[in-house]
Amino acid sequence: MNDAHLHMVVNHFPIIGTILGLGILIAGLVLKNKSVQNTAYVLFVIAAVFGFFSMSTGEGAEEMVEDFPGIGKAIIHEHEEMAEKLAIVLYALAITSLFGLYSNLKNKPKAKLVSYIATVVAIIAVFFAQQTGTTGGEVRHTEIRTDSTAVGSNAEQISPTKEEEKE
Repeated sequence: MNDAHLHMVVNHFPIIGTILGLGILIAGLVLKNKSVQNTAYVLFVIAAVFGFFSMSTGEGAEEMVEDFPGIGKAIIHEHEEMAEKLAIVLYALAITSLFGLYSNLKNKPKAKLVSYIATVVAIIAVFFAQQTGTTGGEVRHTEIRTDSTAVGSNAEQISPTKEEEKE
């Protein structure tokens, strides 16, 4: 398994895990259920660990694909910058989650405050996760790039439709 393949294997969990964790944390807050909140905290820690692995494999993946046709260093650099921001937020979320776990398990009076802080940090993480996922997808999926609509419309103007061919 090369670095690009390994990167593809590990890079989805930080995004999906953070989104699921946020939903579970909100459910735990609404239900006032510390076990559900703790489940979210564990998901956040695991997402941060996978975020670390994603960052560790990203450079090798970049080296493999940066010279492919249609992939430029600028696109990869944009993804890398967004991934670095996500990683920082995920690490902060993991630390907050560890405090949340500890506070819930020891019935500390600040447990509720920590859960609200974790919710805010998780919302920020979900924003950066979406940005990172989109920029990562743009590396290989040209159809989702913002400039792909212009390319598609030019192609439509150049190539005749079946009805135009009949005329």
